Amino acid sequence: MPARVPSWAWVSGLTVGAIAAVTVLAAQAAQGPHPVASAQPGPTASASASPSPTPKAPPPAAVPDGSGTGRRIVYSLGQKRVWLIDASDAARRTFTVWPGTVSPAPGTYQVGTRTEATTGSDGVQVEHIVYFALQDGVSVAFSNAVDGSSPPPPAAGSTTGGIRLRKPDGTAVWDFATPGTPVTVVG
Repeated sequence: MPARVPSWAWVSGLTVGAIAAVTVLAAQAAQGPHPVASAQPGPTASASASPSPTPKAPPPAAVPDGSGTGRRIVYSLGQKRVWLIDASDAARRTFTVWPGTVSPAPGTYQVGTRTEATTGSDGVQVEHIVYFALQDGVSVAFSNAVDGSSPPPPAAGSTTGGIRLRKPDGTAVWDFATPGTPVTVVG
């Protein structure tokens, strides 16, 4: 009859075996890739041994030339972008927007009335409505959807003067754009 091995010896034998296996694998890993595996480059192999640089965020868009001086809002029709500029001419915030179908002509305007919330001409609940221009009988204003959504494509033939913003940008404009704040529109 074979000798009986105590259960603790069996468990410690497994532990020793596991430690040995991990040690061997660690030693192999320290030597680099297997020579056969490294001879066959995969789809992500490159000729350069240096790591890829981490992509950097693009620099903030420069405030358009000729957009005035002092505390103001600058709206670029071509870039579909807004800047909030403080009294020292520093851009405090910039962001892209979704313009309506009616755009104000380039020029300088002033924030007129502000409305906390309403239903937009596209049927979406909007808030932080900041009116600053009237173009072809259509009021032009910054606003954001209450639910934070982007605007749906305008219906064919519709006239909308709402310049839709993302929710955090809408809050920033609401806080910045007191009545009388200049709004400079550039091409």
